[in-house]
Amino acid sequence: MANLRIEQGLAPEFRDQAAHLYWQAFGPKLGRVMGPDDRARSFISGALQADHTLSAVEGGRLVGLCGFKTARGAFVGANAAAMRSAYGRFGATWRRYALGLLVQDTDNQRFLIDGLCVVPDRRGQGIGTALINAICAEAVTRRYSAIRLDVVDKNEGARRLYERNGFAAIHRHPAGATAALFGFDSTVTMVRQL
Repeated sequence: MANLRIEQGLAPEFRDQAAHLYWQAFGPKLGRVMGPDDRARSFISGALQADHTLSAVEGGRLVGLCGFKTARGAFVGANAAAMRSAYGRFGATWRRYALGLLVQDTDNQRFLIDGLCVVPDRRGQGIGTALINAICAEAVTRRYSAIRLDVVDKNEGARRLYERNGFAAIHRHPAGATAALFGFDSTVTMVRQL
């Protein structure tokens, strides 16, 4: 970890790696909607918003990402033109509708984490914690007093990471009709005071 750097943004040379990493982490949840894999990665590569991303880089390799959401954008921006380019008119229409079922509004009271992922061979080695510390520092810089995220109920490893880093569960949201589509029964909102 001595060579680990947390950087603001996402360097252009890491865009495809970032899309692959994002899909590894979130594909199991989004696969039924965003698949097939090659189209999903292509869409994500074009839709990642570098200005809403923190990158973990080690030895010239992208090893982790943490995105955030603001009123100006999100980690992966799902604009209509990018969706049509990747999936065609019909494919984009139903995918935008399905993804809209997942979208959380920006939180005006708390800074919103919009996804955190670490390459599989480096999980459990402190990269997630380094990204959390950096995103908390970003939130403080933006004058937030708390930071929030939502984690799916089945992702116990992520939930334990967040708990170790000062987050507490404050609410469980049943997935309802989206459970069959996305493969989880609920999400848990977690908050950390800063």
